[in-house]
Amino acid sequence: QVQLVESGGGLVQAGGSLRLSCAASGRTVSNYAMGWFRQAPGKEREFVATITWSGGSTYYADSVKGRFTISRDNAKNTVYLQMNSLKPEDTAIYYCAASRERYSIVVVTTRYDYWGQGTQVTVSS
Repeated sequence: QVQLVESGGGLVQAGGSLRLSCAASGRTVSNYAMGWFRQAPGKEREFVATITWSGGSTYYADSVKGRFTISRDNAKNTVYLQMNSLKPEDTAIYYCAASRERYSIVVVTTRYDYWGQGTQVTVSS
């Protein structure tokens, strides 16, 4: 069992940056592949980025590629999402998730085993 807590969300102007953090407790995060998802009002939860257990492989949704960077610090049991050049369409609740498929690139919600409670990101135009 692992508990995930996101932080770092907030209100930012278009073109700005935010860094989200996901702190894990209960089990070491190195046992898991980690992902970030987001859900805007009235829309389904969508994949944003994922990283394998060692950080050796990452994968991004086309909509964020080149603007967002996922990283992890297993010693701190924390995963990050650096978000640059933010756009109003990035506005959503951002969720951190952990998958037991630690060696894999995991992009679907059903393959994640644990979820955080989410953090709100609002980008104003």
